[in-house]
Amino acid sequence: MVNSINEIKDIYPFRENYYRLKSGYNYHYVDEGSGDPLVILHGNPSWSFLFRNIIRELSATNRTIAPDHLGFGLSDKPGSFHYRLETHIDNFEEFMNSLNLESVSLMMHDWGGPVAMGYAERYPEKIKRLIITNTAAFTVHKIPFRLKLCRIPVVGEFIVKNLNIFAKFATSMTTVKPMPERIKSAYLFPFPTIESRTAIFRFVEDIPLWPEDNSYELLVQLEHSLWFFREHPVCIIWGMKDWCFTKKFLKRWLEFYPDAEVHKLRRAGHFLFEDKPDEINEILKKFLKETENFTRDKI
Repeated sequence: MVNSINEIKDIYPFRENYYRLKSGYNYHYVDEGSGDPLVILHGNPSWSFLFRNIIRELSATNRTIAPDHLGFGLSDKPGSFHYRLETHIDNFEEFMNSLNLESVSLMMHDWGGPVAMGYAERYPEKIKRLIITNTAAFTVHKIPFRLKLCRIPVVGEFIVKNLNIFAKFATSMTTVKPMPERIKSAYLFPFPTIESRTAIFRFVEDIPLWPEDNSYELLVQLEHSLWFFREHPVCIIWGMKDWCFTKKFLKRWLEFYPDAEVHKLRRAGHFLFEDKPDEINEILKKFLKETENFTRDKI
């Protein structure tokens, strides 16, 4: 059982950085290497640990930045914060503005997709490339039964927060090859208490399916903005064994970005970075190298 960050420093050996949000909470991020900046956003219920292999490899050539959303990883986990898609975007925007980056490659996974694209929609002039992995930033009207179960009033909150089922299942249902116990424990260690799992539940609760849902209008806005980046370099890396973000999501992305470079990892699940770390690193290095001279004036 992993009980502290020091116990996994051999596999997550990064300096801890914190940005103090205007709300007063600490926003943790990894910031390694130098050069063309690559910013990577995780989803639910993961944290920057998911990208440890990418950070170690890509930081040799790129400034590689991976924040933990508020409520996740090593960031503060206030139980009373108003966790919504918009507030996650606000936090990310505030953090990004503190870095003063002018040409950013955004890599996104799971809920990191709409958060990343929320920032991109606000600052399209700062976006150089998009790297999309098993995520969505457009409207959908169906979700798997396993997610529906976690959204049932009262019952869902008990399952996610009290029993920690959502996070535990993520360590056993997101990969093709089984995770080692130590890796499972590392994913779970930021969420040891009921209150520390609040953001996990709020993300599930906030999935916008219908117009009356809180974040639906914002998601529609983000969907419309996806066209802004059609002429940008776009790389899609997809775990084809993902039961949540299925092939239908990949097909939908290609409607927005028909010229995207696409890599279908047929033996990878939702946490594709666990199944195929070396292959993904090689794809990223090649894509970043081949598109390093892209500028917006070429659009």
